[in-house]
Amino acid sequence: MKKILAAFLGLAILVASSAKTSEGPVKNKKLGSFLVSNYENVLGTSMELKVLTGSEQKAAIAESAALAEISRLSKILSGYDKSSEFSKWMQTSNQAIPVSKDLFQVLSLYDQWRNQTNGALNASAEAINQVWKAAASSSVVPSATELQNAVSIANQQHWALDATKQTATHLSNSALKFNSFTKSYIIEAAANAAMKAAAVEGLILNIGGDIVIKGNVVEAVRISHPSSDAENAKPMATIQVGSGAIATSGNYRRGEMINGQWYSHIVDPRNGQPANGILSATVLAPNATDAGALATAFNVLTPTESMALAAGLPGVEYLILTRDGQKFESAHWKDMLIASENNESANTEKEWKNEVVINLELMQQAGFAKRPFAAIWVEDADKKTVKTIALWYNKPRWVPDMREWYRKNGETMKANPTSFSSITSATRSPGKYSMKWDGKDDAGTVLPAGTYTIYMEVVREHGGYDLLHQEVECKKKDQSFTLQGGREVSSAVIEYKKKSSDN
Repeated sequence: MKKILAAFLGLAILVASSAKTSEGPVKNKKLGSFLVSNYENVLGTSMELKVLTGSEQKAAIAESAALAEISRLSKILSGYDKSSEFSKWMQTSNQAIPVSKDLFQVLSLYDQWRNQTNGALNASAEAINQVWKAAASSSVVPSATELQNAVSIANQQHWALDATKQTATHLSNSALKFNSFTKSYIIEAAANAAMKAAAVEGLILNIGGDIVIKGNVVEAVRISHPSSDAENAKPMATIQVGSGAIATSGNYRRGEMINGQWYSHIVDPRNGQPANGILSATVLAPNATDAGALATAFNVLTPTESMALAAGLPGVEYLILTRDGQKFESAHWKDMLIASENNESANTEKEWKNEVVINLELMQQAGFAKRPFAAIWVEDADKKTVKTIALWYNKPRWVPDMREWYRKNGETMKANPTSFSSITSATRSPGKYSMKWDGKDDAGTVLPAGTYTIYMEVVREHGGYDLLHQEVECKKKDQSFTLQGGREVSSAVIEYKKKSSDN
């Protein structure tokens, strides 16, 4: 079987679930068929839902229930929607306001995690982030006084809760954002709603790299390396996960550049400094809220502090990668590791020093938008397909809609339908995907340097159709091409350049 085209994004650092199969249906190693759906614009990123069931009707019910729960909770907890319950509560001051169970729960969880992490998690870290954003605009690092003022604001008491009356009193004027684990809270609730509504055997819900696994399911989860943005890059590790949740947070995707120096978007609320010592932290926990909270906290705390915190929490496993390359693993982390699959044929040919990087941006759609079907592949000078980089679809009957790819490769797929893998996404802006090609064919054999053509075929059910292609001289000279999009593709950039360090 071909290499799994999957990697983790987010977060900060990417965490993504993957399977050695095609989308819709795919096979779980133990239990049979998943039905898969992919969406953009879900909580500001991309979503994949894999439902283990023999019934398309049940899968549809589960999908609808998950999306409905996400919509419901977004209307309560969103800090970007001015009409959300949280946003309206933020406009109040020193008044006990009756709030929903979910808003009360999230506020309570922030109090809990602020105490457990000795202040490393704080909803008002946004006050410090605003100082760093302003500094980036002026290209001047914040002064000690500016940071101390922001830290003082962040460490006020921002609310008071009354559990008996289920009220919340807003006490401060500080900026507040529920970024640390609110997405995780919503994902957990959405997965529970889907399981309850459809009575399916199991499911895997992945939104922006936060993953929840429910039911009788065992899944391979690939953890992306911080040095690579590509969906199909070599992972830092692959682990086998049963029921539970996994989240990754890191400092390399979002942040501020000031005078050539990168500063993480994750800040330490206790001193105002960006958390630059940790590249990424991946946490497995019994529920998504704990996983999300700990993954963020482990970027702020020292590894020693993180290990001490995790030691008191049952069912928590972790992998922490520091800026200087050290790895810290929980006691049972190695028990979950699975050997990386190496389908590359033995050869003595010299591997390419360069690679082809493909950055694809889809047209934005309103609301929860189903991801279009797509095929991305490489042809040699004889017009022969040498590598299928990505193949996105939800049901086999739609594959012929990618008519150019199917015309050339359909018979191969019919002979071995599980040999093509789909790409799952990681935390990033919705609709943005990065992939790479290392100069090897589908069997893993190094191809000779020469001229190759990259094809991108994108089609939406009842929508548009785009076919983009670019010839690339894969020899020594670096190259970059910007391709004009169409109805489904906003833009595409193809680069031939030196391989990234994760190869």
